[in-house]
Amino acid sequence: MLKHVVFFKFKKDAPEAGIADVENGLAGLPGTIAEIREFQFGRDVIHSERSYDMALVSAFDSFGAMQSYQVHPAHQAVVAKLKVLCDSILAVDFEY
Repeated sequence: MLKHVVFFKFKKDAPEAGIADVENGLAGLPGTIAEIREFQFGRDVIHSERSYDMALVSAFDSFGAMQSYQVHPAHQAVVAKLKVLCDSILAVDFEY
């Protein structure tokens, strides 16, 4: 199994409506992309200096399954919106 962890830091002027739209897009991915085995995301509730604004944790059976997810048009549509809203996006992928 492969775990995919992503952190998002929104721009200071990112509109709430845009962030909500991304959340709606993310929520629809598990029902659209068969390769997803686990999928959770949420906004930070601590708001410390080192906090990012949102995190995504997902799991896939293999690296190939994750690659299929990454190029899927539904995922790419959400990524395009995130690139506009974010100052920084970090990711870690590990086997478990």
